[in-house]
Amino acid sequence: MQTQYTYKEIWLIAYPILISLIMEQMIGMTDTAFLGRVGEVELGASAIAGVFYMVIFMVAFGFSIGAQILIARRNGEQQYKEIGNLFYQGIYFQIGLAAVMFLLSYCFSPIILKQIVTSEHIYEAATSYLHWRVFGAFFSFSAVIFRAFFLGTTQTKTLTLNSIVMVLSNVVFNYILIFGKFGFPALGIAGAAIGSSMAELVSLVFFILYTRYRIDCRKYGLDRVPKFNFSALKRMLNVSFWTMIQNFFSLSTWFLFFLYVEHLGERSLAVTNIIRNVSGILFMVLMAFASTCGSLVSNLIGAGHADCVPGTIRQHIRIAYMFVLPLALLFTLFPKLILSIYTDMPDLQEASVHSLWVMCSTYLFLVPANVYFQAVSGTGNTRTALGLEMATLVIYVAYITYIIFYLQLDVALCWTSEMVYSTFILVFCWFYIKRGNWQGRKI
Repeated sequence: MQTQYTYKEIWLIAYPILISLIMEQMIGMTDTAFLGRVGEVELGASAIAGVFYMVIFMVAFGFSIGAQILIARRNGEQQYKEIGNLFYQGIYFQIGLAAVMFLLSYCFSPIILKQIVTSEHIYEAATSYLHWRVFGAFFSFSAVIFRAFFLGTTQTKTLTLNSIVMVLSNVVFNYILIFGKFGFPALGIAGAAIGSSMAELVSLVFFILYTRYRIDCRKYGLDRVPKFNFSALKRMLNVSFWTMIQNFFSLSTWFLFFLYVEHLGERSLAVTNIIRNVSGILFMVLMAFASTCGSLVSNLIGAGHADCVPGTIRQHIRIAYMFVLPLALLFTLFPKLILSIYTDMPDLQEASVHSLWVMCSTYLFLVPANVYFQAVSGTGNTRTALGLEMATLVIYVAYITYIIFYLQLDVALCWTSEMVYSTFILVFCWFYIKRGNWQGRKI
């Protein structure tokens, strides 16, 4: 097994990403923890509306993944000056995309939710949340390009600082606006949306100031702001378009999962939102190493060390298991402890225990599946990654339609869908890395 990086080097790159992702996850935790003390309707509605917004956001995030792959490749090739042009073209595109997504969501999301949500209470609360949440698109869409720059150039410590600032802002804004502190009105679920959008504005301002004063802008070509260049953007979209589509469909099926669960009742939806947030802790730990793997794979290929890619993937799976499995075991052994963070309702905690156990067991499969998938994206073959994802999602949708919509099984059994998804995406991606033609791909 040929490798180019030691476990220590991987950890030094991954741990700032890990901390930043956990900090970002704490934004969702904050919303859920606060709304879990307001009511089950608000808790369930924040799940529907939150995932709906994530479907919108993940289109922009998909573009940033493509930008990150290109930045990492130029970084590996030591063509640093070209990174600045990629960065600015990405910012231009994201601003335009944010405007389009904002208008579409603002006009059509109430109509869409009215057609697909059965509970009138859930609908009203979810609409109230989205009305304010979509304003955050103007800030978060640009911020992910900064994230792509720091990941692609392996300057990941910045992400930690940014996430800490963002989470602290979110906690303060949510506390004030949800519960009506310091003379502000108690806005409930709308306060959670406004607080999260304001926290994203703070995050973007931090990135701008940090890059301006702490990064060698001349080295990376950031000291000159280029004009909009369609041909450069087209090259970026050749990679990014497929990750945008992949992220949109991936989150759309996740949204479908929540819609199906909503038909099981408000209690089942509230349980699912809690488990989603607990799962997010494990998933962010996993994604820290999976994202590192994708970035290092792109750097390795750019530096001419494609033969080290399979060994590097296995390294990341091992180190990810070392962190994820102990946490999953802790959650399994002490479920009430972790569930009490999200709600103080004893009956809701009790109803969530079995779902928590099933969710934790899925990470035996999710760890290698996500590392391999990010590695496939890191090769630059994002169209192939989309194809593998789409094939898996067809199986996933068929499974959740049968067990949730048709059989209407207990909400805990619904979470076995994550095992189905991860098993198939792992098999497909493993086979591609083993047999696919990716070593000499130019991007």
